[in-house]
Amino acid sequence: MEINKTQEGSKLNISLVGRLDTVTSPQLQEVLDSSLDGVTELAFDFAKLDYISSAGLRVLLATNKKMVKAGKMIIRNVNDVVQEVFDMTGFADILNIE
Repeated sequence: MEINKTQEGSKLNISLVGRLDTVTSPQLQEVLDSSLDGVTELAFDFAKLDYISSAGLRVLLATNKKMVKAGKMIIRNVNDVVQEVFDMTGFADILNIE
């Protein structure tokens, strides 16, 4: 998986390319752990994310809990495969998906 990160002040944008699964989710968690201080708006771009597993969902859930306290988290450009996972797991009701 490829993680592309850009920050403008307190806004952090992260785009993911590939698969967010058991192997790659620790990599995303490390990036988030080192990047969220002072961030009030976190936006994920999933336009090139092909797949998400339960490990990836756990990272998103934990990050969402942090961001609810600090500001907001948005997920954009979700494809049908990932949206179906969000719908089946109930994450579509928890996460802010645009």
